[in-house]
Amino acid sequence: MAAQKMTDKEHSYFEQLEPYRRELQAHCYRMLGSVHDAEDAVQETLVNAWRGLDRFERRSSPRTWLYAIATNVCVRMIERRPARLLPVDYGPAHDPHEPLAAPVTEPVWLEPYPDTELGAGDGPAGAPDTRYEQREAIELAFIAALQHLPARQRAVWILRDVLGFSGAEVAGILDTTPTSIYSLLQRANATLDTKLPSRSQQATLRSLGDDALSALVGRYIRAWEGNDVDALVELLTEDVSVSMPPTPSWIQGRDATRDFLRSIPLSGTADWRLVPTSANGQVAMGEYKRDETGSYRAFGVVVLTLRDNGVSGIFGYHDASVLPLFGLPEALTA
Repeated sequence: MAAQKMTDKEHSYFEQLEPYRRELQAHCYRMLGSVHDAEDAVQETLVNAWRGLDRFERRSSPRTWLYAIATNVCVRMIERRPARLLPVDYGPAHDPHEPLAAPVTEPVWLEPYPDTELGAGDGPAGAPDTRYEQREAIELAFIAALQHLPARQRAVWILRDVLGFSGAEVAGILDTTPTSIYSLLQRANATLDTKLPSRSQQATLRSLGDDALSALVGRYIRAWEGNDVDALVELLTEDVSVSMPPTPSWIQGRDATRDFLRSIPLSGTADWRLVPTSANGQVAMGEYKRDETGSYRAFGVVVLTLRDNGVSGIFGYHDASVLPLFGLPEALTA
């Protein structure tokens, strides 16, 4: 069968849909917790939109129509794939004096999201009073909390509280009633009230200010690159947690973190370089490890969770394939 071709009219209209790609990407990431899954979902959304142009009667805006397609694509994906997790949701804290657990290579881990993929238009222009700001709604803690919701509750909460769609619009997107939407939203809020942090990273970053934040990041990089465990531990809160997917093991507390750092990553057997970036609206760095040729090879991305008194979370996503998503090279020269 010959491939379906666009008419000039379809091509013109499809070009109007393309500017929505970036905000759809963020929406699908919130739903799925994976950059790669979000890319697949957006691609399927745009293909379905093209194929359904003849059924689009313009009774809603192109944006609402695209979000309806994307949301239902994501709901179907959630129902047939495992939930994305942080190691803290996978099992109890690890004893730093014991060997790390074997990596779990199945696609179960929450992935970091490049801030460069956050579209300026990610949110309805006429809804400045939506419950969460764009960057707050992409933070790791928010995305991790969302993964605890069933697919339709997740969709309702994001569409209503993040994107500001009305109850009637959400009901149309999910092909249900406003009463059902209200019920789903109530249940979602009941769960999220126990999962979401009391303070967002955006509020913490504003409280710290640019100078203090720059100083903290500089100290963190110098300590890590210098294998200086004591200097790094000085930056940590008492209840700091360290996770490192695809390894399910995670470390809880400053003393345990000190022992872990001394035994493995900062034992002096590895030569590191960190390159500042940003992920999930948070401080992040690309990690590079020196190999036998003298080059620093991509190792992964680390995302920091901060409080006013220091670093409270270190999320080291050890997958070199994510660095290009952040515009970072696969290797650094010595």
